[in-house]
Amino acid sequence: MKTLHFRGGDPYKLSKKSIAIVGSRRMTRYGKEVVDKFVSTFVAEGVTTISGFMYGVDTEVHQKTVEYGGKTIAVFGCGLNVIYPPENKKLYDEIIKSGGSIVSEYDDDAKPHLWKFPQRNKIVAGLSSLGVLVIEAGNKSGSLITAELARKMKKKVYAVPGPITSGVSAGCNELIRSRKAEMVMDAYQILGKTPKLQNSKTPSNLELSRLEDKIYETLKSEGLNADEIAAQTGESVIEIGTTLSLMAIKSIITESGGKYWAN
Repeated sequence: MKTLHFRGGDPYKLSKKSIAIVGSRRMTRYGKEVVDKFVSTFVAEGVTTISGFMYGVDTEVHQKTVEYGGKTIAVFGCGLNVIYPPENKKLYDEIIKSGGSIVSEYDDDAKPHLWKFPQRNKIVAGLSSLGVLVIEAGNKSGSLITAELARKMKKKVYAVPGPITSGVSAGCNELIRSRKAEMVMDAYQILGKTPKLQNSKTPSNLELSRLEDKIYETLKSEGLNADEIAAQTGESVIEIGTTLSLMAIKSIITESGGKYWAN
């Protein structure tokens, strides 16, 4: 890895216990909830997050890490004097103030160019000690480049499954299907730890949608697969599948062997 320019904390020290998190610039509500779920746990466990400071998942990762009191490393595809995207000026300052780091391999005044962002991905993957986590990525997403770079570096690659109807989850689902990434639904799977009870979410402290509530009530008595849930609730199997994925991410239900159980 090239010598890095940085502002804020020393990225080499911060990255000793770290996870790179990348994903789509077209983040959905589902992706936002997934980022919140994973980042909150990583911060609680003292893990530094690393991402690329762009729109969507990158920005959300940095912002949530700062909000939860953690440290994050933002890797630029331009010089440190050039804040790109410019809308992230406040976030730039917050990262440094919170003890995080802004990093670049380019001269301080270097402008952003398309070819620099894949180059930047090498640093995102290279700094991470725990590997790369992909949250929402389309089939041609730059996040898949980061995942492939991590594989070549012999680092672990993780992916969060998404609705099969969502284009921004197609890349994640393919990584899992092709076994190029390990499917994860909880940060503790990456950390190799048992979830802490205080971090678990139950319907008593979550506001469920009409369909989520209907599914949860159906699963209270027995484990069912998606088709069985659709048959019992009278709802569309496509809607059921999408909602099940979201409920599993929120730890409302648990999936095993193709069946779902209420937590």
